[in-house]
Amino acid sequence: MSTNAILEVKNLAKAFAANKVLHHVNFEVKQGEIVGLLGPNGSGKSTLLNIISGFVGPDAGEIRLVGRSIAGMPTYRLVQEGMARTFQLPIMPQKMSVLEVAMAAATDAHGVFSTLFRTARDRAAERRALERARHLLDELLLTRVAHLPASAISGGQKKLLGIVCALMAEPRLLMLDEPTAGVHPNVRNDIVQALHRLNASGVTLVIVEHDMHFIRDACSRCIVLDQGEIVASCRPDELASNARVVQAYLGASVEVAKA
Repeated sequence: MSTNAILEVKNLAKAFAANKVLHHVNFEVKQGEIVGLLGPNGSGKSTLLNIISGFVGPDAGEIRLVGRSIAGMPTYRLVQEGMARTFQLPIMPQKMSVLEVAMAAATDAHGVFSTLFRTARDRAAERRALERARHLLDELLLTRVAHLPASAISGGQKKLLGIVCALMAEPRLLMLDEPTAGVHPNVRNDIVQALHRLNASGVTLVIVEHDMHFIRDACSRCIVLDQGEIVASCRPDELASNARVVQAYLGASVEVAKA
């Protein structure tokens, strides 16, 4: 695999009882890419994302982050190593503001606010985290709702807040699980622009998504899974002419990709 790969997956396999979900999956993501991870329902996308991000263990295979083996590493260690992820349906606390949720993500990632009597170094770290939280809320267009209860903001804004929380750990690699599912089209466009800004700042992105318009606008390359195997790695504008992709989607993706 190439020397500038931030993520390398080799011969990854996973089965649940007799159900073989992933079959010797191989791919890499280069530093600075925005890669879409696509596939029909049941293709293995969610399992692959969960294995890479440490929520499910692989049966076989190797995963490397910037050359370091991370297969089976617990999630908190993956955050420390520079990987973060979001979830399709983020659940927000009832009594915390948007800003407080972002700050709590910094606490979870770095453990800097855990003691009752804080040292000057702890207070300085807290100030830096507050500055970062406010900056990210501004970048993700959430400043005007920063002091509202996180549970009261819209579904699209919760998606954006989930991205803010993941970014509080300052990851090199951010993995997004269907960031536009159930999101208003206007917010979808905001997410696309925000992701391009994040990528320009040095964050590599892997995005699990069904929205082909979003993939076309956001991603530079697509990896397509079908029945636990990679059937394509190509640019978004090549999807409609790829016979394996068309077969995987039974024609469903063709009209959308051409739209």
